[in-house]
Amino acid sequence: MKIYLTAIITAKEEHRTEVLEVLQNMVTETVKEEANELYTLHQGIEDKNQFIFYEIWKNEEGLKLHNEQAYIKAFGNLVNEKLQEKPQIYLTEII
Repeated sequence: MKIYLTAIITAKEEHRTEVLEVLQNMVTETVKEEANELYTLHQGIEDKNQFIFYEIWKNEEGLKLHNEQAYIKAFGNLVNEKLQEKPQIYLTEII
């Protein structure tokens, strides 16, 4: 079963550029993953500190493998210091 994931990430303003660079690297690396079907990064128009990922994964196993990658763990190291809050993650399926 495909997994549709939306992640909302809000950077602290003073760290926005650094967070964006890490997120863009995640896109570069993630699109190479076998289980990934779509991985797009969006930035808020009204709030430039807000970033949104929209992702489609072939299956849950592929998403689990993705979350174990070094570039995802590097992002995890930013959460407490560089983000306003923990990312909001929504896992969905088409109905």
